Amino acid sequence: MTLEQILEIFPEEELLKADGFDDAIIGVEQLQLRLVYDIDKMRNILIEKEGMSFEEAMEYLDFNVFGSYVGEQTPIYIQI
Repeated sequence: MTLEQILEIFPEEELLKADGFDDAIIGVEQLQLRLVYDIDKMRNILIEKEGMSFEEAMEYLDFNVFGSYVGEQTPIYIQI
């Protein structure tokens, strides 16, 4: 499911996004309407678009993304 599809389904909701990772969105959690991201896709975005190594991408995600709590609508990050 793409971000555009999610926004069509939930046009009135203000969904919190992880900047730069729209292509890693795989769905929305239904109870609190939180975006769900695929960690592998996020890592690959950093490797391909930012030229990071696997280790650099994971360290970046761990430090800058996964550890950030921005309230009840904080996105969910999963590894499939």
